[in-house]
Amino acid sequence: MGRNIKTCLIIGAGAAGMMAAYAAASKGVSVTILEKNEKAGKKLFITGKGRCNVTNDCEPETFFENVISNPKFLYSAFYTFDNFAVMNLMEENGCKLKTERGNRVFPVSDHSSDIIKVLLELLKKHGVKILYHTTVKTLHLKENEINHEMITDGVILSDGKVIKADYVVLATGGNSYPLTGSTGDGYHMAEETGHRIQEIKPALVPFLMKEEWCMSLQGLALKNVTLTMKDRGKTIYHEFGEMLFTHFGISGPLVLSASSLYVKKNYGKEVSLFLDLKPALTEEQLDKRLLRDFEENKNRQFKNALDGLFPSRLIPVMVELSGILAEKPVHEITREERKKFVSLIKNLPMTVTGVRDFKEAIITQGGVSVKDINPSTMESKKVKALYFAGEIMDVDALTGGFNLQIAWSSGFLAGSSIAQATEYEE
Repeated sequence: MGRNIKTCLIIGAGAAGMMAAYAAASKGVSVTILEKNEKAGKKLFITGKGRCNVTNDCEPETFFENVISNPKFLYSAFYTFDNFAVMNLMEENGCKLKTERGNRVFPVSDHSSDIIKVLLELLKKHGVKILYHTTVKTLHLKENEINHEMITDGVILSDGKVIKADYVVLATGGNSYPLTGSTGDGYHMAEETGHRIQEIKPALVPFLMKEEWCMSLQGLALKNVTLTMKDRGKTIYHEFGEMLFTHFGISGPLVLSASSLYVKKNYGKEVSLFLDLKPALTEEQLDKRLLRDFEENKNRQFKNALDGLFPSRLIPVMVELSGILAEKPVHEITREERKKFVSLIKNLPMTVTGVRDFKEAIITQGGVSVKDINPSTMESKKVKALYFAGEIMDVDALTGGFNLQIAWSSGFLAGSSIAQATEYEE
């Protein structure tokens, strides 16, 4: 007798969906991906500014340290298919990779399309069908007559058509960058079938700031600065890197990472930020540097003696915040005024009032509660034969390739678990 080939529907042709399809199909499952867009990997295409930060070339501990929500839930997924497995898969299939600052891994070509190409070729090789322009409205469930548990047996499309399958994977993404198709559809499907949804919030997203001077510096980028975020005096983020002033506040790599911690713990509240503009110098060293600069410019006005310290656009802001009169001759500046100015340079205070919305968020925080998902298989605990992968779940991480790694690992585990389940049923 021939083997009864099991069928699987995957909703969403993003990173997690394509990886789940590859993992299941490469082990003999008949897989069809349902994608509402006209092509696969739309969000993947724009990640890393179109360069695609595939993963992070780090040790496991570092990966888990960078996961903000539910790192322990991801142990099985990560150890089943880790960052090195991802890198091997890409390189073995013709996409050469390189490692940059912060162990971020990119295609040598700097084109995200090369990653998508590898995945699509793998799917084609293993007979995966992709139905584009296909919107799923809801999951199709049936009840097990013996123990009355709910089982998924397919989906209902937006046009009312029912497509049956033995397994379904929800890999619809989150609610961020809705133009790529991430519009939260999966949350509704999961909720309708009894899954709890943790509140969704935009994450890895720019900050809104209280201070008007932040907005006046729109377009100014600062490199080699340290950003510290505090809540009621307690440090909740402290990192070195670069940032950007915008028409609404601040953005850039330092800010995006800080925002995920802010959204997790302080969403919608005001918190304090402190910017160290000269992190390479101690206050004592900076004071000596100021003394030297002031000595060289002793007959100039204060506002004209700071060219060597700051970008020109930042000078008027620093002068105003210092409380020292802009026209004051440098030789008249007191020791106390200088010390206060040193402190300002090392601890420039700002106030976060909130974050931008989902349109500008790289990822979504929140989603399907991990308490309703089996971490060893990614199968739902509420509905049999239903699996989850990627950003739809309440898991997220900081920038650096960690979020894509979550998608690869959870997608691979979901697809592999389906393939394994079919073997047990033979």
